[in-house]
Parts: sequence; C-alpha cells; structure tokens
Amino acid sequence: MKYTELADDPEDAEHSPAERIAAASRSTWVSVGVNVVLTITQIAIGIVAKSQGLIADGIHSLSDLVADFVVLLASHHSKKDADEDHPYGHQRFENAASLVLGTLLLVVGLGMLWSAARKLESPETVQTVHVIALWVAGGALVAKELLFRYMLAVAKRVKSSMLVANAWHARSDAASSLVVGIGIIGNLAGYPILDPIAAAIVGFMVTRMGWSFSWDALHDLMDRAVDEQEVAAIRRTLTETPGVCNVHDVRTRKMGDMIVVDAHIEVDADISVEAGHDIAVEARQRVLQRHRVLNLMTHVDPWRRPDLDHAPRAGPTVG
Repeated sequence: MKYTELADDPEDAEHSPAERIAAASRSTWVSVGVNVVLTITQIAIGIVAKSQGLIADGIHSLSDLVADFVVLLASHHSKKDADEDHPYGHQRFENAASLVLGTLLLVVGLGMLWSAARKLESPETVQTVHVIALWVAGGALVAKELLFRYMLAVAKRVKSSMLVANAWHARSDAASSLVVGIGIIGNLAGYPILDPIAAAIVGFMVTRMGWSFSWDALHDLMDRAVDEQEVAAIRRTLTETPGVCNVHDVRTRKMGDMIVVDAHIEVDADISVEAGHDIAVEARQRVLQRHRVLNLMTHVDPWRRPDLDHAPRAGPTVG
C-alpha cells in the first residue's frame, strides 16, 4: 500500500482540526508506551547479549520516543489561539518541532554509523551474540508492525496526513527491526560481521529519516505550497460557489498541518460591491468547511474585464 494512497481527502469535512489533534494525541501516547518498553528492553538485552544491531535498534526506538514527545509538545502549543503577535495562530510550531526532530535524528543516525564503522574496521572484536537477542528483535518487529497498523487505522478514520506520516514512520521502524533480526541470525550462523552491518543499515535509515524531516520542515517554514491535487480541490470549491464566474492566482502555504490560502475570484462586473463581498464571504466559508484551510484571503475581480493586478506598471514620468 502506497503512502500517496492514504493522503488527506482534500474535501474532508467530517472531522474538525480539534478531532484530529485529539486523535493524534491518543495514538501518540500509545506510541510512547510501546517505545518506552522497546527502548529499555532492546538496549538492556543488546548489552547483555553483545548485539550492536539490537542496541542500535534500541537507540532508534529511543529517538522515536523523543519524537513522540516532540509531537505532543508541538500539538499542545500549535492549538493555542491566535494572538496579537501570531495573528494566524501557532500551527507552525509543528514545523519548527519537525525541524528540531529531524536534526536530532540526523545526529543520532550519524553517531550510529560512526560506531558501526569502527566495529567494521576491527571485525575480530565482534563477538557472537546470545540467541535471546533474536527473540527480542522478533518481538520488536511484531510490536512495531502492530503499532503501524493501529496508527494507520486512526489516520484513515480522521483523514489526517500528519498521522499517516507518523504511521509510516512506525513501519520504517519495523523494517529496521527486521534488518537487525537478519543480522543477528547471520551472527549466530557463524558470520559475526553481519551484526555491525545491520547496525550500520539502521544508522543509515535513521540518518535518511532525519534528513527528510529536516528538509521538509525547512521548506514548510519557507512557505512551501501544498500539492497540486489539494490546490485543484480548493479551486474547484471556489468555482462552484454561486456567483463566482472564475478563479485565478490561487496561492497556498502550509501552517503546521493546516493551509493558508490567497485567491482571486471573478464576479459579475455589474453587481454592487456589497453583493460581491457577500459572494466572497460565501466562498471563504465553503473552503473553510470542506478543506483543512486555516484562513482564506479573497480578492474580488470583475469578470471578463481587464485585470489591472497583472498590468505592467508605468515607468516614472520624465518631465
């Protein structure tokens, strides 16, 4: 199943932002409980069983635990009401938190790669692991896969792209446990070097995830637009509003998991200013109800008349 198949329904009006936040909080606390148990078990057994791969997976679970608390903190701050200093609200706290989280994962992943590289440089120092490490890796794989399925079910129910991303994050954790399990099996079969190789692969996965989180968050903080499918859905809602003859210059930017939109709507040039204003208000209300839009700023243009907004500016007069 592809990630793109589970993205937000661009016209979902069934669940409010408050319901999405509540769903995110519940599923995140479940993830916290799972990751606490996994972190303690994997690192402790990894040390006792002499498995660098299992220790690396435990550090991965620890980074997930930190990520869970970052999500909870961001969720708490982002739902604060707008104020004088933040007229659009605090939703971008989520983007800033994602940037911090991505940087943390990047540092952790690079540290894991460095540790694995040192082991690979001295393969004679790699010890045979205890079979209990394999059982713990298998248990972690099952736990993370079940967590993924639970979080994905919640994400599909409330149609939240943020929760979909969190669910697939859990699936990547399950993949890391699978890699560690294969490395431990290889170690037990007489190829000790496979355990630090598995640790290196997990380190690469964490590094890649950290880079992805950081890069995406940085672009969101720089007012990146949402995807074309969602822009098209917003444009369609505006166009279908009674009295709107055409729509152009639809611009979007992300605010956390929400969107801020600017749009030009064209109305009959012969109606009154009041009537044009009423159409703009109706269009705005429709968009706010059907989409995950935080605010919509509309500019009213006369239909089939020259659009002076795009007319070339006259140069300074030389007298």
